[in-house]
Amino acid sequence: MFVMVEDEYIARIPPELLGDDYSRSVTQVTKDSLEGRLLDVQSEEIEGKNIGKCLVISIVDVDLVGEGAIVHGDGGVYQSVKFKALGFYPEMHEIIEGVVVSVQNFGAFVRFSSFDGLLHISQIMDDRIDVDLANMRFIGKDTKRDIKVGDKVRVKIVALNLSSSSIRDSKIGLTMKQMGLGKLEWLREKKKVET
Repeated sequence: MFVMVEDEYIARIPPELLGDDYSRSVTQVTKDSLEGRLLDVQSEEIEGKNIGKCLVISIVDVDLVGEGAIVHGDGGVYQSVKFKALGFYPEMHEIIEGVVVSVQNFGAFVRFSSFDGLLHISQIMDDRIDVDLANMRFIGKDTKRDIKVGDKVRVKIVALNLSSSSIRDSKIGLTMKQMGLGKLEWLREKKKVET
């Protein structure tokens, strides 16, 4: 789900940007530093309680707080800012749509937003599955349905570990074995049959 995040940050403005419009330089450094990064999301009810992490998609607003500080031996200026950002906040049991980006012996990786989640082979369908790595796909033995790189799928998040500030270190487990989930093409076919 998408959320608006408000927080504070200390931006380091390098010396080469100090000759430009200061406010614009601070905004640009803040965007460059935070967009695409995982940030803690704080609870609105309990002050200081971290309820998870979100991926900063876009910085919407940056306000300078006080004056910048110069540290001895560093030519940059350290400026405190308050910012608002649009973030993507994956939650347990959330249903999302993504694209299969990789097929391995053990499962497929599905990309949604900037995250890659693992769709384990046991969570693809209720059918015995053959792995065809030469063609980067899984094939159901009885149903003949296949999943391959580039397919759009609807999946549910069943495991979530965003413990670091790096997207690459995040671990997300997915399933497609419940009603309303699966390859979008299968879901459209099922809907046609029902109507």
